[in-house]
Amino acid sequence: MKINVITENGYLPEKYSKFAKEEYTYKGNPCISFPIEFNYVSNKIQSLAITFLDHDAIPVCGFTWIHWLACNIPSKILSLPENISIDNSLNIVQGQNSFASSFIGEKDLNIIHRYIGPTPPDKDHHYTLTVYGLDKKLDLNEGYFMNDFFKAINGHVIESDQLTILAKS
Repeated sequence: MKINVITENGYLPEKYSKFAKEEYTYKGNPCISFPIEFNYVSNKIQSLAITFLDHDAIPVCGFTWIHWLACNIPSKILSLPENISIDNSLNIVQGQNSFASSFIGEKDLNIIHRYIGPTPPDKDHHYTLTVYGLDKKLDLNEGYFMNDFFKAINGHVIESDQLTILAKS
């Protein structure tokens, strides 16, 4: 499997991150998820899952910031369309991002159970997008936690690919 995300000069386009225009935000947060292209996906794969994480957040907040968790993405599609996190026409299941943390205290499910784009506060950050090709759909419910995700994929990853994507501060 090989994944691709279109960038602008090596950075995630502004539409999906800190400098998104107001119409691409929800309560001040960038909320339009970016498209992801899938190539060379094995026919053994039954579903796809993604994590979009910011390890550069550790010095800022003390933990890896989760921007997006999603699973049960159909394995036969060529790309995950822009804004799927909100429009969800593919009936993907999304987990909790770091806004659900008790340190933040956000309760709005339209924020904590969806993509929220990068807003690095201190410097440009490197974000890790990982796509997992799985041998089954996961038995996870909307709002699952990342630790439950990793338990669920254990022994079921056929292949994966990872990209590092920069976002401007």
